[in-house]
Amino acid sequence: MKITKLLTVLFAVVLLFNISSCTSDSQEFEVSPITYQNGYFIANEGNFNSQGAKVTFLTRDLSMKQDDIYGYNNNKEILGDVLQTIGLNGNKAYLVINNSNKIVVVDRYTFKRLAVITDQIDNPRGITFANDFIYVANLNFSTNATSVTKYKASDYSFVSKITMTGGADKTVEAGGNVFVQNATSGFGNMITYINTSNDSKTEISVPNGKINSTISYKSNVYTVSSTAADSYIYKISSTGAMTPVVTLTGIPSATNLQIDNDKIYFSAGNKVYTTSLATPAIPTTPLLTAADGGPYFTLYGFNVIDGRIFASDVHQFTAESEMVIYSATNGSKIGSVKTGGLGANGTFLNP
Repeated sequence: MKITKLLTVLFAVVLLFNISSCTSDSQEFEVSPITYQNGYFIANEGNFNSQGAKVTFLTRDLSMKQDDIYGYNNNKEILGDVLQTIGLNGNKAYLVINNSNKIVVVDRYTFKRLAVITDQIDNPRGITFANDFIYVANLNFSTNATSVTKYKASDYSFVSKITMTGGADKTVEAGGNVFVQNATSGFGNMITYINTSNDSKTEISVPNGKINSTISYKSNVYTVSSTAADSYIYKISSTGAMTPVVTLTGIPSATNLQIDNDKIYFSAGNKVYTTSLATPAIPTTPLLTAADGGPYFTLYGFNVIDGRIFASDVHQFTAESEMVIYSATNGSKIGSVKTGGLGANGTFLNP
């Protein structure tokens, strides 16, 4: 197995490294098999119809990475077409392969394949877990079919299908219940709340703008919507009650949303902003300005974990993606890493 060791340089009190440009002082060496713990999984979507889905592992201290860990640990097996997202539950990772119509289940510490879920899977886009069940959001753009399919976590057997109104995209759990974003690509203003005690559903509409991102944090759901003039962040309780968090007057078209260490992070264009969750206010200046990748590609992957911002530059899917890592405190660039694939769309902590 080849793992790239990243040589670091200590400059003042900041550890600086740029993996993407250090080919001359990188080292590749043979090591014994490792356990994928205490690090990050980076999901590489791959081009549509290319079978280019790949996962890269980066150690938590940012010192080593390994590309295509699924292929390496499964006899060079091709993962599939369009890795939409990764869900983590128990000791397993669930790889949502959109255009291959499957969920690949692996051991999250060895990345050995355990199972493949295909029953009733139809262009999956989101996944979450509640009360020993798996909930998968499906959205087929060709047929306009949208649903959430439910499976037993114990044996992956199909349980039921819940029809959706509108789209079915990002899917999160809060307080044992499931929330499905019925909006994608800047269209839609609704979230469906699924009460998992009986799988009844309630549709919740945001009063302003179109929803762009939905997350779960400390048993609540947060969503960001926007117009061409302003943006809005809302909180939804675990039982479906919506309240406004902050109106971002003068900040148009906010997209990505993350919360880390009780601080809100969101993006508008190629600028990233932050404010306090407890006392939110309209930020007057951006925390950082990332690369402008053009419409639909700027900050294509955006996560805030461990006080770090992971922001991907996908080079419009024409070259290997670069994950740029910033300090979530002051916005300074910590380093960057080539992701070993096209379309890096997310970073996931595997503690």
